[in-house]
Amino acid sequence: MFYYVLKYVLLGPLLRLLFRPRIEGLGNVPSSGPAIVAGNHLSFSDHFLMPAVLKRRITFLAKAEYFTGPGLKGRLTAFFFRSAGQIPVDRSGKDAGRAAIREGLGVLARGELLGIYPEGTRSHDGRLYKGKVGVAVMALRAGVPVVPCAMIGTFEAQPPGKVVPNIHPVVIRFGEPLDFSRYAGMENEKAVLRAVTDEIMYAILALSEQEYVDRYAAEVKAEEAEKADKGRRLPRLPRR
Repeated sequence: MFYYVLKYVLLGPLLRLLFRPRIEGLGNVPSSGPAIVAGNHLSFSDHFLMPAVLKRRITFLAKAEYFTGPGLKGRLTAFFFRSAGQIPVDRSGKDAGRAAIREGLGVLARGELLGIYPEGTRSHDGRLYKGKVGVAVMALRAGVPVVPCAMIGTFEAQPPGKVVPNIHPVVIRFGEPLDFSRYAGMENEKAVLRAVTDEIMYAILALSEQEYVDRYAAEVKAEEAEKADKGRRLPRLPRR
């Protein structure tokens, strides 16, 4: 119930007023039945902007840290995510992927929309990164279409680390549903999962026109963080 209060009364009108998002291809999202909406992930605000413009309720698999953050910001974030009916997923440990797939399949089994960011994390530099195959596993097991979605301008509106968003034009673009029924029963084939995931990512890329990086975002983030840490630890030469 509070999901719709948040969408139509509290948060939704505010987001539309601030960002004035231009919506393209909304008719590509099925009006009923289970489906996956797979999007790029540029900003924390993506979690709220996409649901605000959809005509149907959508449930995202959100990282568990959003529900357990410290301080006032953490409590507010947890409140919004719980109110919006989002599902916390622990991304640590070897069973994290299976848990996310199990939760996602439960949403689809109820005939609902499931929102997924195949990159697995927010882009730290505005580029589009390689997708993880969990989206393919769920699409094939549930036998549902995948609607690619591109968030455009949200990185500039709220880049990583920025709490109060900038006023910046935003476009939310939905592509035609992707049908993977030709791969039915092949969800355990690694090559098939990779091919399905890449097809989804290329569809997102065509909509977003981002620069594509054929590596996982988390790996690149970790490498860059390690380099930055090494740079901070290097001894500084005395000035002459």
